[in-house]
Amino acid sequence: MKIIYLGSGEFGLECLNTLAQSGHSLEFIVTQPPRQAGRGRKPTPTPVARWADSHSVPFIETDNVNAPPTIEKIAAYQLDVTVVIAFGQKIGSEIINLSPKGAINVHASLLPKYRGAAPINWAIIEGEKQTGISIITLAEKMDAGDILTQATTDIGADQTAGLLHDRLAQIAAPLLVKTIDDIANGTAVYCQQDHSKATLAPKLKKSDGFLDFNEPAELLQRKIRGFWPWPGASAVYISKKTESAKGGLRVTIAMAEVVQASSQAQLPPGTFDENLNVICGQHALKITEIKPTASHLMHFRDFVNGHHTQAGDCFIKIEQ
Repeated sequence: MKIIYLGSGEFGLECLNTLAQSGHSLEFIVTQPPRQAGRGRKPTPTPVARWADSHSVPFIETDNVNAPPTIEKIAAYQLDVTVVIAFGQKIGSEIINLSPKGAINVHASLLPKYRGAAPINWAIIEGEKQTGISIITLAEKMDAGDILTQATTDIGADQTAGLLHDRLAQIAAPLLVKTIDDIANGTAVYCQQDHSKATLAPKLKKSDGFLDFNEPAELLQRKIRGFWPWPGASAVYISKKTESAKGGLRVTIAMAEVVQASSQAQLPPGTFDENLNVICGQHALKITEIKPTASHLMHFRDFVNGHHTQAGDCFIKIEQ
């Protein structure tokens, strides 16, 4: 079948690689325009745009996929099916109805759970033991289309959103090709979602990662995993020796373990006890990996040695 692909993020690259090697024809790609990125704030093409360029697949970059000129360009290819993965724009009915075999979306959750822009992150933060991939028809309402197929995978106790993202991307690729095969063969089965069980996974903001150590250690540990690598679970480190220094040191905690609070559990939340664990609203966190601002990711013992961390030092919440 002749396919158009609408996508922007890295999550779809495994699917693109597999589609390019399948018996189907990837005819055309639509992606978002370049965005400013990095310290130099230079315009950077999306990962999908770079993939299309390197594989000589025709593509356009647009900030409005529903604009008439864009629709005309898509319609000119006389495509069979539309595939949408991590595109970043709402797709109108004109686009949805262009392909005679329909428009399908690859979503990184077990729908109807976690509809929205950040399903991988919120599944970890909410303490889910499993997640997966859902391939659905595109609908006017966000992530509410009929389910064609799903695949399930466990969420490891120490798994970050970044690692889970990569594994789900690998799971999605063969599942997508099989689904397109089924559509082509007329064997695809369409199952309506139970909308009463829908939950949301809203887009993340930088401030979502500002940790509050009054919360239980178990929740904070899930946030640390769920917010890595972006937006990062952040706090301000205050040393007793240098607490008069303006603002303290902003850090991002990359990995931590839940431990029992020490005999100093009466310490205020956010304070380091005699074992250099961080007191929380319930239990404590043993930090294992940390990234100070303008520095590299490091083991916590190296941070301790470099900053002479001691009991009584603390983390405080970043003010918005």
